[in-house]
Amino acid sequence: MKLVPLGDRVVLKQMEKEETTKSGIILTAKSQEKPQTAEVVAVGPGGIVDGKEVVMQVKVGDEVIYSKYAGNEVKLDDQEYVIVRQNDILAIVE
Repeated sequence: MKLVPLGDRVVLKQMEKEETTKSGIILTAKSQEKPQTAEVVAVGPGGIVDGKEVVMQVKVGDEVIYSKYAGNEVKLDDQEYVIVRQNDILAIVE
């Protein structure tokens, strides 16, 4: 299956990192807060959304930082995704 976002929606795949504390303890993704960085997997067409024209500024493959409590989590084919509006994306990491 494939997720195809509508309007100004963007499908993100969260980036999982293992972090090591100063004392050398490895923290798995499950013991940490949800990461706010993700990879863009799919981008909606933009267009007229809520009476305003929206031009999509992100593209598939971009690494982005998004709002902490934004979007809806979706699980598809044992993979977790977050669907957010473009205005919930705060920055593109270059």
